[in-house]
This record gives sequence, structure tokens and C-alpha cells, in this order.
Amino acid sequence: MINYLNLFLTQTKSVSTASERYLLVYMIMVLIIVTSLVVVFFIVFQKRKNKLLLDRVKEQQAFEKEITKAQTETQEQTLKNIGWELHDNVGQLLSFASMQLSILKMQVTDDEVKDKFKDTSEALSNSLKEVRALSRTLNNDVILNIGFEKSVTNELDRLKKMKFTSAELKITGEKVDFKDRKHEIIIFRILQEFLSNTVKYSEAKNISITLNYKPENLIIIATDDGKGFDINEIEQGSGLINMKSRAALINARLELNSKPNEGVQLVLDYPLS
Repeated sequence: MINYLNLFLTQTKSVSTASERYLLVYMIMVLIIVTSLVVVFFIVFQKRKNKLLLDRVKEQQAFEKEITKAQTETQEQTLKNIGWELHDNVGQLLSFASMQLSILKMQVTDDEVKDKFKDTSEALSNSLKEVRALSRTLNNDVILNIGFEKSVTNELDRLKKMKFTSAELKITGEKVDFKDRKHEIIIFRILQEFLSNTVKYSEAKNISITLNYKPENLIIIATDDGKGFDINEIEQGSGLINMKSRAALINARLELNSKPNEGVQLVLDYPLS
């Protein structure tokens, strides 16, 4: 009787131990599944969150790009209108003044006065040429018709006549066409901004622009030998911001380097492909 009791207790203990083991295994599996679900949920949540943040950044960048594009188009239209005004109205006034001066000159008999009329007439004639040359650089259609390189050359020639000892354009590498002809206008305006600042502030005597064509990009380097400036003090200047925003519009990288008494260098890396 006692033996049967011992056997029953042993079997009952074995069944109890097996049930506990199954229960423990079951609990561990449930814990693993729950943990895995939590991890998966967290990863999915993070990916979703990152995607939303990335989409928001892209939307903001696209919005800013559209704003910059709209501002650029407005500026271009304004410049075009100014170019028309200079060519049609101011040009006609200067032509009329030059014609009237020539008529008056014919009526003067004093040689000394005639010489003064001649000097004034030449000044008016040069002013008329300058106004017409400037009007052409402000008109997008003219720039596209004559081409980017010729437009840069004309701008340098115009500045050289004004005040510079030398204003040269250097071209290296095999020319590659721009992927979008509108980009020619944008890059030309960046260079025009640089040259305008050189005229106003640099006190330079010499300026140069190098176009280095490579298979996949165009490296443009513009330099002057003026008084330069501390780049940290001018970093947020409107001219530099305008150049950088235009460069960003065409996915180009722009750098402006300068030190006091060491001139200014502009480097523009434009992807052609």
C-alpha cells in the first residue's frame, strides 16, 4: 500500500514539474513575441517619423526653391524692363542731345569753343554706347542670342573701358553645353553681381574670369586684385545671399574667398550632367 502511494506521489510530482516547464516555456515565448512586436513597432514608428520629417524638410526646400525661383524671375523681368528703358528712352535722349550738340557745333566759328563741343560730343557718344551696352546685359533674350561666353566677354570689355587696366576671360577644357539654357542667365547674373561689387567696393585694377570645362561640371573662378575684406564680416551681405540663392537654384556650389589686401575670389562649381 505504501509503495503504491509513493509511486502516485512521484508521478504527480513529475506531471507538476512538466506543467511548470511548459508554462515557463509558454511565458518565455509570449515575452519574446511581445518584445519583438514592441521592437518592430518602434522601428516602424521611427521610420515613419523619419520619413515624415524628411518629407517636411523636402517640402520646405521645395517651397524655398520656388520662392527663390519666383524672386529670380521677378528680378529678371525688372532688369529686362530697365534694359528696355535704357535702350529706348535714355538712349534716345542721349542721341537727341548728341544731334543737337552737333547742330550747335556747326553754328560756332570759334575754334576753341568748337574743341569744347567736340569733347562734349565724344563724351555723349561714349555715354550712349555705354548705355546701350549695359541695356544688352540686362536683357535675357540678348544674352541667350549671343551666348554665355560672348556675354561675359562683352561685360568684361565694358568694365575695362570704364576703369580697369585688364579684364580678361580665360577658357580651358572642351566646351560642354549647359543642361538648361536658363542656367546661363543665372550664372551670368551671379558673375554680374560679383563684378558689380568689384566696381563699387574693391578699388581693383585687374579682374579675370576663368571657365574651366570638365566632362561633368563647369568650374568658374572670378578674381580681382582689390583691397579685399574680412569674409566673416560680409557673410550675410545681401549680395552674397543673392549669389548663393541663385547658385542653389541650379544645384551649383558657390564659395567666396577674401582677406584684407588680398583681393576677392569667387568659385562656382556648376554640374553639367
